[in-house]
Amino acid sequence: MRIAVITPFLDRRHGTERCVIEQLERFSADRGTEIHIYAQRVEELHGVARYKPGRRPDSGTRLSWHKVPRIPGPHLLQYIFWFFTNAACRWWDAMFRGLKYDLTYSPGINASRADAITVHIVFHAFYRQVISELSFRRTPVKDWPRLIHRRFYYRLIMALEKRIYKRPDVSLAAVSGLVAQQLDSYFRREDVRVIRNGVDAEFFSVTQRLARRADARREFGLAHADFALLLIGNDWKKKGLDGLLQALSLTGALPWRLLVVGSDVRGPYEKIVRERGSMPQRMHT
Repeated sequence: MRIAVITPFLDRRHGTERCVIEQLERFSADRGTEIHIYAQRVEELHGVARYKPGRRPDSGTRLSWHKVPRIPGPHLLQYIFWFFTNAACRWWDAMFRGLKYDLTYSPGINASRADAITVHIVFHAFYRQVISELSFRRTPVKDWPRLIHRRFYYRLIMALEKRIYKRPDVSLAAVSGLVAQQLDSYFRREDVRVIRNGVDAEFFSVTQRLARRADARREFGLAHADFALLLIGNDWKKKGLDGLLQALSLTGALPWRLLVVGSDVRGPYEKIVRERGSMPQRMHT
């Protein structure tokens, strides 16, 4: 079986990408499976090799990476370029290298003609959560270019969701029951399967946590009595950072410390922190 996997990049530092890597390494153990990865960057994937025309996968590896070009610039422009360029690369391989795929898989919206898609976020639902933050009236003029960029990006993704997710010939899998409900609500997809991300129980374990605990707390200057909270992820609105900050502001003098790992627009959350007085000394990003 020959499978095409379409994803902008792969590494073990991001949640979705780490999950895809784990899946690929396990699928590649099947000698009857040949996997071709279309990505701009691939790191920390065991057994992968750059694709070379004419080389048979069983002579070296069953994980072949087709490097897709990328351009610098705003995220919106990079995404549009990626969306059309990976399609062009696959078309070229099909027309001139005879690469026909039994299945095309995409984690998220990376292609208009994927056979199977894993959905991690429904932007129609996410947009409703952040719409209040996209108001020009509530945003300083100096931040309008970023605001315009976000508006166009969200609108583009939502247009693609509407076009792609409604197609009955596209198999959808959701990473949670909530995402499955949102796909049903917005696109009438009642056939979505919920496939939750797995966890490496040997790495993420009580034993490993205790072994690293002292060094980690020392690195971040945490006292033994501090109650440490760790939030990891991008799209902080969806992850609930604003609600968490508001809840923590009600805890008074309790010895908590919040560490936030990820990237997003900091403005709205810095405003919450400033309004809560002593919170800046207890939050680290």
